[in-house]
Amino acid sequence: MDNRDEVREFLTSRRAKITPEQAGLPAGSRRRVPGLRRSEVATLADVSVDYYGKLERGNLTGVSPAVLESIARALQLDEVERAHLLHLAQAQEGSDTLARPRSRSSRQRALPKSLQWTLDAVTAGPAFVTNGRLDLLAANPLARAFFADLYDSGGQAPNMARFQFLDPAARRFYPDWDLIADMTVDVLRTEAGRNPHDKDLHDLVGELSTRSDAFRTRWGSHNVRRHGTGVKRFHHAVVGELTLAWHGSAADDEPGLTLLIYTAEPGSPSEEALRLLSSWTASQNGATAG
Repeated sequence: MDNRDEVREFLTSRRAKITPEQAGLPAGSRRRVPGLRRSEVATLADVSVDYYGKLERGNLTGVSPAVLESIARALQLDEVERAHLLHLAQAQEGSDTLARPRSRSSRQRALPKSLQWTLDAVTAGPAFVTNGRLDLLAANPLARAFFADLYDSGGQAPNMARFQFLDPAARRFYPDWDLIADMTVDVLRTEAGRNPHDKDLHDLVGELSTRSDAFRTRWGSHNVRRHGTGVKRFHHAVVGELTLAWHGSAADDEPGLTLLIYTAEPGSPSEEALRLLSSWTASQNGATAG
């Protein structure tokens, strides 16, 4: 896997984010780069300038875990960024090919029935499953109603990144559109490092880069993040404003998949809105069945 451009751009972007003061170095008065110099990173990592220059040109072949850790420490990488650097090195070595389960297209992947049963057992909030490309693979009835705009966004399989950047409805659905856009791209960038052989992901990134300036700019920032927990604001076409907590957890028996659940604070207007949406969904389903 030739990912030298990705390695070069990632290391360069991380170096540009750190000021000399943050690294405990004198700032000086004649700096021509926004962050640290290569020589300063080399000193902090206890490697030669020539060796670090080779790494930043994208060549991680043969680099030991100890050196990678030194580089991560010098660049003040967080846990997710450290893992991303390791994945980039593994991809270059080819070691990830044997360690990682073979990627399967979401169009060919049959999920266990028990996973759908688990989602359907969640009745108080939207519950759904995504892969690293943010394809929406399965959902409980409340999640399908919650993401109605996404399911109605076209003939392609529902994808949260494609909806975010290519469907005008996303601007209404996400009041904090810029924040969610950043998170979306960061998750895709993390997946690209973790699973560099995913052709569907490459195709998605190529499509979004071509059709969305907002995506292309964010993709060039090389930021990474994992699913976790947080709070998001939404504006739903049927029930209006909601503020929901979300929690994502890996599906251990299905590598690469994440189960996410949105919940509202008990007694809050958002909880009432979810109840209203659930009732509305049941009435719509009943009318259709009738």
